[in-house]
Amino acid sequence: MPYLRPGGDGPGGAWREEARARGRRGGQRIVHAGEVPAPEVVAGLLGVAEGSLVVVRRRIMYADEEPVELTDAYFPLHIARGTPLAAPAKIPGGAVALLAGLGHVGHLVREDVTARMPTDEERALLGAARDEPVLQLARLTLDREKRPVEADVMVMPAARRRLRYELRPD
Repeated sequence: MPYLRPGGDGPGGAWREEARARGRRGGQRIVHAGEVPAPEVVAGLLGVAEGSLVVVRRRIMYADEEPVELTDAYFPLHIARGTPLAAPAKIPGGAVALLAGLGHVGHLVREDVTARMPTDEERALLGAARDEPVLQLARLTLDREKRPVEADVMVMPAARRRLRYELRPD
C-alpha cells in the first residue's frame, strides 16, 4: 500500500523503507523514461491499441547494490506527455503524488502475478541463473470512474522474492 498512496518520498522512498526494515539498503536507477509503443500486456491493461504510444518509466530496483526487480511504470499518453513522468529524473514526492496533483488519483488496484522463464535481457539485468524462473507482477491502477491511470509491470527472480498481500473487506 505505501507504493500506491500519494505523499512521502514516492516509490523510491517506500522501496528504501521496505529494504531498511529487512536490514538492507534499497536503491533504484532510472534506465529510461519517455514515449514508447505499448507492448501487448500494457495495451491490454491501459485499454489502448497495441503499439500506440504510452509513457514509460523503466527502473532497476536494488537491495545492497544487487538488482532484485525490473519495474516498468506505464502511463496513458494524455496523462503523462509533457510531464516529469516522461523525463528520466527523480520526481519529488514520486509519481503517485504527481498524478494526484494532476487530478488522477488511484482508487482501485488489480494485480496479476505469473511465473515464467526470463528473457535473456531480464536474466542479464537481474543476474539470474539460467534455469531460474521469474515472477511477473502486472498492476493496473484505476481512478474512481475505473479509467486507467497507471500500469506497472515488475519482473523479479522467483527464488529471491516473496509477495505478501493484506486485504481488507469494505
